[in-house]
Amino acid sequence: MEEKLTIKEAQQLVDQWIKTYGVRYFSELTNMACLTEEVGELARVIARKYGDQSFKEGEKSNLGEEMADILWVLLCLANQTGVDLTSEMQKTFEKKTKRDSLRHLNNPKLKA
Repeated sequence: MEEKLTIKEAQQLVDQWIKTYGVRYFSELTNMACLTEEVGELARVIARKYGDQSFKEGEKSNLGEEMADILWVLLCLANQTGVDLTSEMQKTFEKKTKRDSLRHLNNPKLKA
């Protein structure tokens, strides 16, 4: 299934799933803790795949799965706090473009 989702659609699908299967959203504080946990799981995979650590027996390189778990919890937090992530991402692109449009291009550390 190669269906493309917008951020808005993803927020709506998560909300629908929560209301259908999840009973209710966890509290914002619980979801923040879950988000932190998921970021830690992603860090573990990155440390093993790109860093100096190796995978333990039975561990797998599941970068995409861990990133999707982070996105899921972030979408939950956005839904329950009334944040429109599409709008916020548009604002972030505008902010970063205005602030950083030349900064990175002129950074000698980034030139190969």
